[in-house]
Amino acid sequence: MSVSPQSHVMLAALEQAVRRGVQSVLPALSDAEYVPAFEHPADTSHGEWSTNIALQLFGQHKSELVDIRSPRQFAETLVVGMGEIPSVTVSVAGPGFINFSYAPAVFLQTLDTIQQGTVEALLPAYGTGQTAVVEYSSPNIAKPFTIGHLRSTIIGDAVANLLEATGWTVKRDNHLGDWGTQFGKQICAIKKWGDEEEIAQSERPVKKLVELYVKFHAEAEENPELVDEGRAWFKKLEDGDLEARRLWQKCIDWSWKEFNQIYEELGVRFTENDGRGYGESYFEDKMDVVVEELETKNLLTDSEGARLVFFPDDQYPPLMVIKKDGTTLYATRDLATDKFRLQKYGADVRIINEVGAEQSLYFQQIFAIELMLGWVEPDQRVHVKHGMFRFKDGKMSTRKGNVIWLEDVLQEARERAQQLGDDPEHAQTIASAVGIGALKWNDLKRSAHLDVVFDWDEMLSMEGNSGPYMQYTVVRGKSVLQKWQESGFTATATTEADITPEGLEILRLLSRYGEAVERAAQEYAPHLLANALFEIAQSFNTFYNKHQIVADGVPQVRIDLVNATVAVLSHGLGLLGIETVDRM
Repeated sequence: MSVSPQSHVMLAALEQAVRRGVQSVLPALSDAEYVPAFEHPADTSHGEWSTNIALQLFGQHKSELVDIRSPRQFAETLVVGMGEIPSVTVSVAGPGFINFSYAPAVFLQTLDTIQQGTVEALLPAYGTGQTAVVEYSSPNIAKPFTIGHLRSTIIGDAVANLLEATGWTVKRDNHLGDWGTQFGKQICAIKKWGDEEEIAQSERPVKKLVELYVKFHAEAEENPELVDEGRAWFKKLEDGDLEARRLWQKCIDWSWKEFNQIYEELGVRFTENDGRGYGESYFEDKMDVVVEELETKNLLTDSEGARLVFFPDDQYPPLMVIKKDGTTLYATRDLATDKFRLQKYGADVRIINEVGAEQSLYFQQIFAIELMLGWVEPDQRVHVKHGMFRFKDGKMSTRKGNVIWLEDVLQEARERAQQLGDDPEHAQTIASAVGIGALKWNDLKRSAHLDVVFDWDEMLSMEGNSGPYMQYTVVRGKSVLQKWQESGFTATATTEADITPEGLEILRLLSRYGEAVERAAQEYAPHLLANALFEIAQSFNTFYNKHQIVADGVPQVRIDLVNATVAVLSHGLGLLGIETVDRM
């Protein structure tokens, strides 16, 4: 088990104690023949760590254990052999589990770490020296930035944050859909009916481009020759025609005007290609070398004029790389993209795609081809899958056509968040942070592969597992700290007797924060961090409701607990891309 530096020291001591116990009973057994495994008991009354080593070894060495009749008796014998472990109480539970409970002083080290340094000091840097490319969001140029892109944007950003927090060097990429036959139609529509100045000055230029694109298809039904004109413009674009290239670039720039507004509001950024990411068009001149490599390694098979990759033992359906007319596909560009990344960032770079679960088969095929080419190792390519968005009532009132524009969802989130505050003027200043935070938490609190239901009432509730609840817990803690600073009161020195059961539970959860961050990073699963933060928030609110904090002569540990909770919750929410506020 990988844990924070502080926990690692304690676990090392427990492991050595277990080995002493085993050696006292089975002296011929070498350390290499067993590894004590530790986990947190589900019931915290059973301690901080538990191991099933007695159950494991009893079954393997029963014949050697003279006068020991059961795993539990074996566990009790091991405990005697362990000897005393400073600040730790050892007990046996059930059929033979060995539990380890910490003295409060051990947990108080977490408070000291936060008080003397930063929350980052709790985090293990397991990714130091490693590089990852995280690809996420990836909307299409000149098309709606829809609610469908929100999950990839939110989850991918959180995964990148988690990796960075645990020591990885992270390259944040946005693989824009900025190439394809649709641009011939778009350019044709602009030339026939568009007003470039009007589009450029529009607050929502993509909406103007979509209207032109829809008009093109409507007119093409009456005049099929328009389709040929669109193809001709795309051919010009591919051939480098100056006018076609100019309008194509305009579409990109107009789209980015709108995209930048969305990314700024979401607090999302990218590092590659001057912050825009490497779109599909960047790889148009980088595909030939990939096709040549596939040919050299005899991985391409002709089929009815097209060229496909077939997989050993028909593990997956064949994947087309070249169409029968000689043109390329997404697969060709994606392979060229990954070859570029491996060359640019190093052969051992980890490449992570945050894309919908419906693309699972496609990514399995791409990963398999890259393995067949010898580009990557099995764990080097990762597909983080997400489910679909659904609305509780089946629709949104702000639909436009057959898609739900993300800007409309963000606006509705802001408007609903404004209603949470008693002071409309104040509520307006925090509405964006609370509304966006509610959207993000509603997504990130559950495993990415699950569908997300938009229940606005649940999402914006000030109680329960919601973004506003988490943000308000931080606000509550900040308010306590401000009142304490303004009170002029003094606290008394902390003794172990001052640690109440509620305070001890907060300490226990805070001490596990580093583990939660690392596990979430290792599994590309932001919900694991969200779950840990929600537990901390619940524990803090229980503590807050039961114990007086702002009073003269209170134990210092109560103030320190509030400070540490605010610091950890703020840090953790930040990793999830959720902003905290000072008032609500």
